[in-house]
Amino acid sequence: MEKYRSRHEEEAEICRTVIQFEKEYMGRGPVETKSFLLEDLLVVRLKGVLTPSEIKLAASQERGRYLLKQVRQQLLDFGRPLLQSAVEEILGVPVQSIHTDISTKT
Repeated sequence: MEKYRSRHEEEAEICRTVIQFEKEYMGRGPVETKSFLLEDLLVVRLKGVLTPSEIKLAASQERGRYLLKQVRQQLLDFGRPLLQSAVEEILGVPVQSIHTDISTKT
């Protein structure tokens, strides 16, 4: 028999899972994580994920920001199956797609 979890409990579990993914896969966890379940949409907001060297690169020039976004996107693309399966296990439904962006200014 499956235990019912509230939306809040699922959001908290998603946050813990994303933090663990960031630490283990990306090498550093976020300073702040918040998740929002809105009907069939999950939004996860992370703050403080850039390393000091990434912050310097982003501040250096437009090309630096572009490179940082590209590298972060590639890293997430390679780790996507891990993250996707973890989210599917928590929510009990298949993930349709994952979209990501990283702000190099905030």
